[in-house]
Amino acid sequence: MVGKKNFSSIVKRELEVAFSKHAQPLWFRLLKYILLVLLFYFYGGTRIFWIILGIVFISGLLLHLWYRHKTEGWTKSYGFWNYDKNKPA
Repeated sequence: MVGKKNFSSIVKRELEVAFSKHAQPLWFRLLKYILLVLLFYFYGGTRIFWIILGIVFISGLLLHLWYRHKTEGWTKSYGFWNYDKNKPA
């Protein structure tokens, strides 16, 4: 890790990454929201809906934590994450 940081600076960086227009390509964001809408449409009132939503949430959280670990807190490039495109202003 680059060094010890306080909680507020970590949260600030996470929000910068989460709302960056370059962090995820447009096609990925569209696909993600289309799949979520379809999930609600087809499974919204069923018992399996919450199981599927939980699996999707846990999978996304694990992927986020993996990328955060590999990029050392979003400070170096790894995989689809390009630090040069997404560094804070």
